[in-house]
Amino acid sequence: MGQAGCKGLYQSVFDYKTEKYVIAKNKKVGLLYRLLQVSILTYLVVWVFLIKKGYQDTDTSLQSSIITKVKGVSFTNTSELGERLWDVADYVIPPQGENVFFVITNLIVTPNQRQETCAESERVPDAECSEDRDCPPGKPVMTGNGVRTGRCLRAESMQRGTCEIFAWCPVETKSRPAKPLLRDAEDFTIYIKNFIRFPKFNFSKTNVLDKKDKDDFKPCRFGPKDPYCPIFRLGTVVSWTGSNFQEIALQGGVIGIQIEWDCDLDKAPSECNPRYYFNRLDSRSPGTSVSSGYNFRFAKYYRDEAGVEFRTLMKAYGIRFDVMVNGRAGKFSIIPTIINVGSGVALMGIGSFLCDLVLIYFIKKSNFYRNKKYEEARHRSGHLGNAKMNVEQLPNLQTVET
Repeated sequence: MGQAGCKGLYQSVFDYKTEKYVIAKNKKVGLLYRLLQVSILTYLVVWVFLIKKGYQDTDTSLQSSIITKVKGVSFTNTSELGERLWDVADYVIPPQGENVFFVITNLIVTPNQRQETCAESERVPDAECSEDRDCPPGKPVMTGNGVRTGRCLRAESMQRGTCEIFAWCPVETKSRPAKPLLRDAEDFTIYIKNFIRFPKFNFSKTNVLDKKDKDDFKPCRFGPKDPYCPIFRLGTVVSWTGSNFQEIALQGGVIGIQIEWDCDLDKAPSECNPRYYFNRLDSRSPGTSVSSGYNFRFAKYYRDEAGVEFRTLMKAYGIRFDVMVNGRAGKFSIIPTIINVGSGVALMGIGSFLCDLVLIYFIKKSNFYRNKKYEEARHRSGHLGNAKMNVEQLPNLQTVET
């Protein structure tokens, strides 16, 4: 028994097995099969290769650098600051020209603050008092401006007042102006220079077209008529986000400038150009909401003739710009091409599988096709079972072999 098994195993090494195909003359299943083939082929050619460019190797590890410059001047005349000309050194923070910068459009100015004692602001609930023991000395007003001195300051006819504090006095008491201070900021311009590099392909590009004379850029403004100009009008950028400039200049806001690079490196480098998208990133709640707008405080310090330090406190409202860059580059490579072609060929097998299911399970003559597709062979010991055959079975067997 063992020798016979070894002999059979030895002989089977030199056997060759091939598939037998059954041709089903069924128009409905045949039409379904061709439709599946056409659909898979269309998906492979149109979506995978034409739209998604599946024949390309891609690089999404974009390296980017941003340089920004703001230009424009504005003239104001206020009781706190008098007549003043504002240029880029006054209203742009920080001045280095980074990918995140802030343009001041409105101010609350509290001039000539010195470190001394004064009454806390009435708008600070934590500082309200009716007698001195409500103001423990040395305890800071956490939501206010200074440290309590132990005295409660009240007007003669008032039962309640505010605690006296040691702070930069006088404290800020003014409300936000009804109109933006730098109303001319709408006509300021923003110059954005973007350098990018795709390290996998060692490809570099900038959003600024090569021109010999830099003065050629000065009259241009980015827009549908000049999509390659790197200079943007501030008011136009705000309008592209769906916001009103006077509203956002009054209470502040945050605007995102998205630069998108989608480069097909199988084409000329001049065909690789950026697309710009503009969005309002902060809350668009009504003006009365505390969640709307953007502001912060900063101070400018001085010394008088006696050497005593004093400062001018400014609460700045304005527009913060976040310039963000992302992108991808693609170039022909044989490896992804072979992978996607192989995937398409494998998908063709799904068509055959689905048609087989329909053929042997869901149509009326499914039993007939199932018997043609699958044969059952039985070995009968002591008899030439394989040679015995009914005459009625012979035509069917020939059909299957054919």
